[in-house]
Amino acid sequence: MNTHTVDELLRDGVARAAAVVALAGVALIHIIDAPNTFPETPYIGWLYVGLIGGCLLTAAALVRGRDRRAWLAAGLLPLGAIVGFVLTRTVGLPADTGDIGNWSEPLGMASLFVEGSLVGLSAVVLGGYLHPTARRTDRASWRTAQA
Repeated sequence: MNTHTVDELLRDGVARAAAVVALAGVALIHIIDAPNTFPETPYIGWLYVGLIGGCLLTAAALVRGRDRRAWLAAGLLPLGAIVGFVLTRTVGLPADTGDIGNWSEPLGMASLFVEGSLVGLSAVVLGGYLHPTARRTDRASWRTAQA
């Protein structure tokens, strides 16, 4: 195993560990907020349950190894939560207009920070920036297929 491979494995392990911690953070934030959400708007509470389950399953997949589908889920799950947060603060959702303009809620700010970081990390990994040799190989095979 050469140094280049060791560096890539180390970067991959650190990225996956950071994503697992961030996914756990997203799940925890929504677990904390769920008891207040279910009585007010049950359908949003169930969306929380789906998000929490998705985060935990995705974290488990990333613990097992490098999987492009898991990284895609690690980016899309928090992106969906960000979109939901922005909608509840701007136009509101059906039966949930009480948070319009409430941008300074501490749990919401923590959620946006963790979710935004996770979306960014997923984009970096999916873009191949942590695995430059894999990206070069993908480009070379694409060029060969085009010729």
